[in-house]
Amino acid sequence: MTTLRVSAAPAPTATVSTRSLLTCAAVAAPLWTVVSLAQVATRDGFDLTRHPLSALSTGALGWLQIANFLVAGVLTVAGAAGLRRALAGRPGGRWAPRLVLVNGIGMIGAGVLVMDPADGFPAGTPTGMPAVLSWHAVGHLVAGSIAFIALIAACYVIGHHFARTGHRGLAVASWLAGTALVLGDGWAMSGGPAGSLTLAVGAITAMLWVSAVAARFRTPR
Repeated sequence: MTTLRVSAAPAPTATVSTRSLLTCAAVAAPLWTVVSLAQVATRDGFDLTRHPLSALSTGALGWLQIANFLVAGVLTVAGAAGLRRALAGRPGGRWAPRLVLVNGIGMIGAGVLVMDPADGFPAGTPTGMPAVLSWHAVGHLVAGSIAFIALIAACYVIGHHFARTGHRGLAVASWLAGTALVLGDGWAMSGGPAGSLTLAVGAITAMLWVSAVAARFRTPR
């Protein structure tokens, strides 16, 4: 009698779908924005015209903003992989995902490396900036600068993609989002009044635009 042996089929390798990765990018900026602005409204002593959103990482409740940076950064890194797949072989398909990836890594770095308490926040901190910045505050500035530069460049590259594919309105929107961050960051660095507010507006605008683009690519067209 011949015995039949049935070989077990190899287990399929689990892969993360492009839609799931793009969902990560689509969620990252709205999540970061909501958590940040909720703290702006509730943290004692915080003034968005004087204190950057990164300052929320200081104080007893600083862990909330630290976690916010880390989660949004990880989601952005995952979303960059989704953009790489969605834009493969298309204009901007090489550099846009790379720049979004660098932005996500910069956000993670900005979460790990925390600013120093300054200018009255957290409540009870003396007014004015510290005479000497700590090593982690310097690291935060470096990580934040890398994240901002990458985000600005990503908006411009995504604008190039839309211009080349015939979506002129989306291209202009992308360029404007990047420019909003350029102007907001430049005004803050120049020491202009309410510089923290203009920086927050510019950063949130650019971040939300990248999330909107990821949501657009998430839906098959």
